[in-house]
Amino acid sequence: MTDYILALDQGTTSSRAILFDRTGRLCASASQEFPQHFPQPGWVEHDPDDIWNSQLAVARQVLREAHVAAHQVAAIGIANQRETTVIWERATGRPIAPAIVWQDRRTADACEALRAAGKAAMICERTGLELDSYFSATKLAWLLDRVPGARTRAAAGELCFGTVDSWLAYKLCGAHVTDVGNASRTMLFNIHLLRWDADLLALFDIPAALLPEVVPSCGNVGMTHADLFGAPIALAGIAGDQQAATFGQACHHSGMVKNTYGTGCFMLMHAGAQPAVSHNRLLSTVGWRLHTETCYLLEGSVFMGGATVQWLRDGLGIIRQSSDVEPLAASVPDSGGVLLVPAFVGLGAPQWDPYARGTIVGLTRGSTAAHIARAAVEAIAYQSAQLLQAMQKDARVPVAEVRADGGAARNDMLMQFQADLLGVPVLRPKVTETTALGAAYLAGLTVGFWASQEEIAAQWRCERRFDPAMNADRRAALLARWGRAVERAQAWEQPL
Repeated sequence: MTDYILALDQGTTSSRAILFDRTGRLCASASQEFPQHFPQPGWVEHDPDDIWNSQLAVARQVLREAHVAAHQVAAIGIANQRETTVIWERATGRPIAPAIVWQDRRTADACEALRAAGKAAMICERTGLELDSYFSATKLAWLLDRVPGARTRAAAGELCFGTVDSWLAYKLCGAHVTDVGNASRTMLFNIHLLRWDADLLALFDIPAALLPEVVPSCGNVGMTHADLFGAPIALAGIAGDQQAATFGQACHHSGMVKNTYGTGCFMLMHAGAQPAVSHNRLLSTVGWRLHTETCYLLEGSVFMGGATVQWLRDGLGIIRQSSDVEPLAASVPDSGGVLLVPAFVGLGAPQWDPYARGTIVGLTRGSTAAHIARAAVEAIAYQSAQLLQAMQKDARVPVAEVRADGGAARNDMLMQFQADLLGVPVLRPKVTETTALGAAYLAGLTVGFWASQEEIAAQWRCERRFDPAMNADRRAALLARWGRAVERAQAWEQPL
């Protein structure tokens, strides 16, 4: 009898492994941070081996500490940081260069050149994405151009490209695959035809031999190598972290919205069985594919969410650990007029400005560390409020509620301020590890651990509901002031 699903939640700053039972209850978890590398301003890198080694370590740890053997695990599901770009040798599995992380802005000028050449509209029409260095295509092209011999070896089929899901699948079971949702984040994938786009490959000069096979999010990928966990386990589900969180939040019907408060913040709306068209610079992306049914999502991306709190900890040193931010921020009644725009790696939706930089405005002699901490927390909510404003303009129906998850969703002050700015209730589920839960659900559906999406949706439970307590005039005034602060952060750096 198999009693558990093992979810591997590979994030931007840490790798996590969680065991879930048939009720969707979190039974055991383990987490491990791994190093971040910033070789130049605007550059963000990971060592792919750090990603793999930390993920394998926590998977083994959670099984060991829960006293669960491999034969008790029905399947493994992967959720992963998206867009991060890895190239490795097909024969040896050795990376040929550091992974370029989704936050990295080194290819902003390449994107500007493509925009000047009139390519942005075609890219958006086929991929649903803004032309931006956030996505994998220009990162991949940069690596092929900079690593000696890489382009020749790629054309010869000696190298593999993948986002982090592909890297983990290759290390787990030797499969070179990606699911449709992750593929749709590369800027190389046609979301209408659900295949790699030959014109885009030519535009970015990407050899097709480098690309992974695109598979459904829910399906058997392969069996893990026996020596990893003591016995093979089926790898049966793959989804990018935000798609997985949307699925884990049981946003299975059009119009349902979730917002994840992780390293970044990502608000996604279920858009139905056809790609949505945004007129407000949101992204249209593939959510998941279950057998023959494809779900599409409308997405807004904020690059600095919880990472802003990490900056308070690691950069400024005004808190010792991330959990200290809430009591420090709550020690003052408001931010004292301070606004922090955390454009440390540019701005995502709806501005899409890679040349914006972090800005603090409204400082006075009375400003303290507590005011800056409060401004940092409130910045997370302000950025997400901009996303919902854009989303409601694009949506056919009003948004009734937002389901919140991610580490920062445990911050009650943030959640209440978020509800106040959104003007709609924010619901926090009992299980906030919805990214891992979504990966588990996809894998479990594949192997029959759960019978249907309806069974999964019935397991969703609200832990706390945050209702708006701010009047409309106050909300409008705060958002207008935030807009002024964002204007001051934009276009700070100049294109080369």
